[in-house]
Amino acid sequence: MGVEVTGGYQGKTLGDRSTGVRVIFMGSPEFAVPCLRALHERHDVALVVSQPDKPAGRGGQLTAPAVKVAANELGVPVIQPRSARTGELRDAMAASGAELAVVVAYGKILPRPVLEALPRGCINVHGSLLPKYRGAAPIQRAVIDGERETGVAIMQLDEGMDTGPVYLERRVTIGDDETAGELMERLAPIGAAALLEAMAAIEAGATAVAQDPARATHAAMLAKSDGMIDFTGSAVSVAARIRGVDPWPGAQAVLRGQIVKLFRARGVAGEGAPGTVLAIDSDGVRVAAADGAVVIRDVQAAGRKRMAAAQFAAGRGIAVGDVLTRPEPA
Repeated sequence: MGVEVTGGYQGKTLGDRSTGVRVIFMGSPEFAVPCLRALHERHDVALVVSQPDKPAGRGGQLTAPAVKVAANELGVPVIQPRSARTGELRDAMAASGAELAVVVAYGKILPRPVLEALPRGCINVHGSLLPKYRGAAPIQRAVIDGERETGVAIMQLDEGMDTGPVYLERRVTIGDDETAGELMERLAPIGAAALLEAMAAIEAGATAVAQDPARATHAAMLAKSDGMIDFTGSAVSVAARIRGVDPWPGAQAVLRGQIVKLFRARGVAGEGAPGTVLAIDSDGVRVAAADGAVVIRDVQAAGRKRMAAAQFAAGRGIAVGDVLTRPEPA
């Protein structure tokens, strides 16, 4: 049984467009959408491959990936194979007549038959300066680790985990108070521009440069436990973690026996037992860490909306002397 194709221009074949390179786009989240739109403007996107619709929200309603939504708006056919290893994806790619696949946060490891299904293989837009932060969460891990610089890299995919040779990279400075979500949103259009530049370079005969494996680091996928905040770490590292897990899984601590979510953190001077609330003012709640303190600007209690920490304190939700502790794993 073949992969179902949805969307696309009604009554037209996949080969009707003739502008630029004929490509397949593979991606799923919002981060990948600017790349799809940029490709659609300059090249012939024959087919979009995205993850299957998944339950989302409290009601568990099936929700389409952001890339599928964008592809439908653009009138590009979409397939959503449940596996990349059954042969259906490879066959659909080969039948498209495309020369190259562009992969941006697709969400699945691609086996050799898929990587070799098209004449020019697959290139990838990756959210780090390779070989640093190979893996599923490069942007979040860079923020968590307190990196001052990151970027995007355009590489040729091989069977390894982000190990292929690199065509080009674009560097950016990470803002002092920037969250992972904000950085991801900022990198997405930079990645789209870099992708178009790399494709032009490939057309002109550019050669990708092999990565140095000795410099490689791994960016493991985030888990809910990554958002459990322990104030016994340094102030700088605690603040970086709070920013790095925003928006998912979100930073959490226990206050007065209840889970609270923490937002907009930065390290400052301060002294006290780790987790103790030292002060509350218009800047936020100042919480002691192992060295220094962390100012947390916004707080959200269970069942309530997110609010400024000073407003939360005015409602007696937190006070000087309270202690925030790490939640116990479920």
